[in-house]
Amino acid sequence: MHGRTTSELPPESEGSDARRSSTVLVVDDHVVFAQLVERALSHEPDLTCVGTASSLAEARRLCATRRPDVVIMDVRLQDGDGIDGAAELVAAYPALRVVVLSAFIDARLMQRAARAGATALQAKDGELDDLLDAIRYAELGSLAVHPRLLHRLINSDRASTTPTPVLTQREHEVLRMLAAGHDLGVISRELAISINTCRGHVKSLLAKLGAHSQLQAVVIAMRAGLIGADENRA
Repeated sequence: MHGRTTSELPPESEGSDARRSSTVLVVDDHVVFAQLVERALSHEPDLTCVGTASSLAEARRLCATRRPDVVIMDVRLQDGDGIDGAAELVAAYPALRVVVLSAFIDARLMQRAARAGATALQAKDGELDDLLDAIRYAELGSLAVHPRLLHRLINSDRASTTPTPVLTQREHEVLRMLAAGHDLGVISRELAISINTCRGHVKSLLAKLGAHSQLQAVVIAMRAGLIGADENRA
């Protein structure tokens, strides 16, 4: 995980939960890496590390006793598969948000993370700010993936033969912001629409694009040329 870089965060507003306080459990069998993440979290006023675990067994125990809001889960652990572990923890604690970390990310890994109920997928050699953003803003029911990682998914899949759908201007704006890695809360604030209206646009996008998830919708849209693979963050 690289050092911090300057990045724009969603604007704070009164009554917004954008900067809600969260407790975090770090699960990684690389002790030094886990300690670095724990140290980074200690400098964030809204994030509190409640422990580190080097195995799934230890993660289960700490989740039961400390009830973290977020678990940072490495894919490869000494006693099992981190994504299987994520699915187990999400089943036990439905409100738990899981950020999956991996040194190697491909289409199959993204699909497995989404099915497991993870809220974000991050490259282990990525930027620290991207990880912190995922901890803070990734929402239940969606998988936040950095746009750079989508290139691997696009390149590994066959080109789509589905006719290009016609999107409204607002749907296109929502789609671009999804591709930029923003969650629904941020999109609704940026576009000055309610969260329910935003969900309605996403539902319409999924139907028009024939997608089953926000990630799949972005990938299909990129293949169809509706948005560029290098969309910048709004």
